[in-house]
Amino acid sequence: MELSTTWLEWSVLGAGRELMLFASVGILLFGIDDLLFDALWLATRHRAEPAPHDMPPLRGTLAIFLPAWKEDAILHATLERALAAWEGENFRIYVGCYPNDPATILAISRLVARDARLRMVIGERNGPTTKGDNLNGLWAALGEDERAEGFRFAGIILHDAEDHVHPEELALYRRELADCAMVQIPVVPFVDRQSTWIGGHYCDEFAESHGKEVVLRSRLGLPIPSAGVGCALRRQTVALLSIERGGAPFRPDSLTEDYELGMLIGAYGLRARFVDTLGTRGDRIASRGAFPASVDAAVRQKSRWIAGIALAGWDSLGWIDQGARRSARDIWLTRWMLWRDRRAPLAALVLLAAYAALLLSVAGWVGQQWLDWQVAPLNEALRILFATNGALLLWRLGMRGFFTARWYGLPQAMRALPRAFIANVIAILAARRAVTLYWRMLRSGRVVWEKTDHARHPSLSEPVSP
Repeated sequence: MELSTTWLEWSVLGAGRELMLFASVGILLFGIDDLLFDALWLATRHRAEPAPHDMPPLRGTLAIFLPAWKEDAILHATLERALAAWEGENFRIYVGCYPNDPATILAISRLVARDARLRMVIGERNGPTTKGDNLNGLWAALGEDERAEGFRFAGIILHDAEDHVHPEELALYRRELADCAMVQIPVVPFVDRQSTWIGGHYCDEFAESHGKEVVLRSRLGLPIPSAGVGCALRRQTVALLSIERGGAPFRPDSLTEDYELGMLIGAYGLRARFVDTLGTRGDRIASRGAFPASVDAAVRQKSRWIAGIALAGWDSLGWIDQGARRSARDIWLTRWMLWRDRRAPLAALVLLAAYAALLLSVAGWVGQQWLDWQVAPLNEALRILFATNGALLLWRLGMRGFFTARWYGLPQAMRALPRAFIANVIAILAARRAVTLYWRMLRSGRVVWEKTDHARHPSLSEPVSP
């Protein structure tokens, strides 16, 4: 029994100490990375905005691409909201459906039949394929319409089946696309009162990402990732990508074709802009929508993002070395941003080590109290390391709460602090699943659209705009 206890003591205390050291060094490095980013955001916060351009707004018909797979529960309402919100605008919505999804087709058929602003495109292949493949089908249908009707669309806007659009969104795109290749507006998740902790962590993450991360990239003139919703492109931009890719502007073998789209536009030296502004009614011009409210759905969605951006995206994009077109400063800043986009699997490993070390530390304390285990005291270097990490953690939580408060108010900001723990657990589970998903993609050579299931959410409440 004594030998067994000794072995258990050695295993728990030794493994706990090694994991603690690994996690502490990792947390320090990630914390410094975040701190440098925050410092750059703060240093450029009052940088003068570019002078308003005097170019006239983009004229012509705008095309809205809306891929749909098993969206019969929400698509009809989404289309009705968009048609009502954009009354008087010159646009056409292309809805991409699949022949083996009759429920979605039937749900919107009557609406499409009576409104010329809607165009249903039923693909040739059964679904689900990928979102990129669906978008390519819509691009082909747009070209057919242009040849048949003898005109060219002015721009293309990307949205999802669950989005709540803003009435002034199209007018904003027309102004900004006059001198930009791509425009991205904020994505604002709804607050779901029945999923305060799971669904609510999306509110915190998007508030910080679209309140700081993408803002800084746009401010510095770096490539900005498209969110896939609330994103507008000049038609010439999509045509350029189509020429580069043999007629298919959106990668059909990618889980995150929207992210790659934005990064490639920046790599080509085209101007992209993130615009966060208020409408005439004082509310934020943004794309709003519901996000997963369960752990399983959140893990599925985030594993797709991680696999597409951090793993497969690395294969397809590399480090976007456009030395002939950009300054050395911009090249290294872009690589830094790519590193931040791709660090999720490593960050999840560090978090897993940290939580495991915490559990083993508790077990060591129990052993010390009840089994007379000899726990070695922390040396001065470790004390300094822990204190530094503690300060960095407080800074991170403070920044997260600050951005959540800006978008949703103080009550949600207070919830953002405990939600950070939930976000970490979801990130760990998603990273593990992302590696498995990526390995499957490599072995099979197939990519399948693992879309998020959507349903009506009667408990949704509108977020607070600043």
